[in-house]
Amino acid sequence: MTKSQADVVRAALEILDERGAEAVSMRAIAQKLDVRMNTVLWHVKTKARLEELMADAIVAGVSLDGLPEDWRDRAAEIARRYRQALLAHRDGAAVVAGTYAAEPATLDTAEALVAALLDGGLTARDAAWTCWSVIYFVLGLAQEEQAQPHGSGDLAVGERPSLQRVLPFLAEESFDARFEFGIAKLLAR
Repeated sequence: MTKSQADVVRAALEILDERGAEAVSMRAIAQKLDVRMNTVLWHVKTKARLEELMADAIVAGVSLDGLPEDWRDRAAEIARRYRQALLAHRDGAAVVAGTYAAEPATLDTAEALVAALLDGGLTARDAAWTCWSVIYFVLGLAQEEQAQPHGSGDLAVGERPSLQRVLPFLAEESFDARFEFGIAKLLAR
């Protein structure tokens, strides 16, 4: 049976979800598809290209349908959906953060976010930089969320008075609340 680039990416995402980013390799994909490695390489050429395609497939999970009209609500909802798309795949945030994927789904998501920011009256420069800030924030928080061992609320800060003072808030595991706080700050004008 003939395999396509989409088959290769789908198999890579299955391996990602089953065993994590470290397990994704051309050899593992070939084994999963029951093909020779040359077949996988024909479709993706390099590991870097595979990662770009995987990242775009992850971001393709961001639905741009039914977004709110208000620019700030729309931008926040795009960021929420972006976070959920990252969290939908094991190590999804790490895969996306490790690439610069100028691919259709990634560009469509950026277009929608920038359009919301421009609709809010931001200058072209501020819209671009706010878009980057939102993306960086969501990627970083999602990576932390995916990497944090569950039940790891014991953070040792030693003799650092400022950190001791805010420790209850640093150790909070409410990623949803932290996300909403951060997005509100980034979109405040």
